Amino acid sequence: MTVNRKRRRAGFTLVELLLVITILGILGTVVVVNFAGAGDDARKATTLTSINAISQACDIYRMKTGRLPRNIEDLTTGINDEEPLLKAGVLNDAWGIPFEYKAEGKKYTIRSAGMDGVMNTEDDLTN
Repeated sequence: MTVNRKRRRAGFTLVELLLVITILGILGTVVVVNFAGAGDDARKATTLTSINAISQACDIYRMKTGRLPRNIEDLTTGINDEEPLLKAGVLNDAWGIPFEYKAEGKKYTIRSAGMDGVMNTEDDLTN
């Protein structure tokens, strides 16, 4: 009779297996919910860094030439046979949309359409 008891207790019961599966499901849900927005936050931070780099390139361009660049592509060509201030790949935000550059007098604006891809909406990022 001792052999039968050992055979019966050799594995897990159905209730124990269901309990473990339920706990793993709950933990998996918590992890997914906590990290779901991390990609968008990273893209936003990358885009803000790119805007800052373009802004610094605009300031350097102004110091070297005495004027602001006419368009953002001016920053990717060298001034007086020097290296370009920016590489062409920096001219798009983290969502792959080109930055908008506007120069008015001594001021300039660099704008990203943000996550929705539409300019002049609530989620736009700017300098």
